[in-house]
Amino acid sequence: MTTVTSTSTPTANALKFSIVIPTYNEAGGIERLIVSLSEMFAAHHLDGEIIVVDDNSPDGTGAIVDRLATTYPVRCLHRPGKMGLSSGVIDGWKFARPESDAVGAMDADFSHDVKAIPAMVAALASGEYGLAIGSRYVPGGGIENWPLRRKITSLVAIALAKPLTPVRDITSGFFLVRRRALENVELDPIGFKIGLEVIAKAHYGRALEVPYVFTDRIAGTSKLNQGEIFNYLRQLVRIYRGRLFGRP
Repeated sequence: MTTVTSTSTPTANALKFSIVIPTYNEAGGIERLIVSLSEMFAAHHLDGEIIVVDDNSPDGTGAIVDRLATTYPVRCLHRPGKMGLSSGVIDGWKFARPESDAVGAMDADFSHDVKAIPAMVAALASGEYGLAIGSRYVPGGGIENWPLRRKITSLVAIALAKPLTPVRDITSGFFLVRRRALENVELDPIGFKIGLEVIAKAHYGRALEVPYVFTDRIAGTSKLNQGEIFNYLRQLVRIYRGRLFGRP
C-alpha cells in the first residue's frame, strides 16, 4: 500500500473509466457535481464516464441527470425505489460502458474531492496498482466539519476492519478499481460500505491511497444512521467469516 499526490499523465489519458454516483434526493447538488466532474475530465484530458444510479428520487434527481446527459458525459440508471447504496454501485458497474478499463464510486454530496481523481486514474494507468482509494487518513488527507462523535465512529469502524488490509482508509467510498480485479468476485450489497467489500475481496494486487480532504455535504441529508451502522457490523461479520471459514 502506497500514497501518491501525482496528477494525470499521457498514459492516464488513455485509461477509460466509469464513476458511479448512487443518488436519492440529491437534486440540490447533482448538477453542480456533474459539471465539476466534466470540467475536470476535460482539463486533464481524461476519458471518464459518469453513471448516476437514482432510486426514483421524489425530488426529481433522475430527471435532472437525464437533461444533463445531452451535454455532459453522464447517463442515469433509473431504479424503481430505494434499494441501497451498495447495490446501486454494483448495478451501476454493470450498466457502465463495456470499454471502461476501470470502475469506481463516489458520493453525490461533494464530500469527495473531484481534484483527487486524476491521481487515482494515473495510478491505475501506470500498471503498478489495481486499486486507487481516495483517503482521509494518509498525509495530506483529512476531514473538515465533523463533530467529535462522528470522528470517533469512523475511527472505530476502521479499527474493527483493520486486520483485513493495510489500507488506512478502509471505509472509504471514493475509489477506482480495475474492472478485471472484480471478475469472479462475489460482492455483498448489504449496507453502504461498498469500498470495504472491494478492498477486502477484489483481486487488485497493489492498492494506492490518494489523499483528499473530506468535507461534509453541502445539500441533502446524510445517509449515516443507526441502521447503517448495524449493517456495517453485519458486513464485517460476513467478511471475517469468509476469511476464516471460506465461502458459506
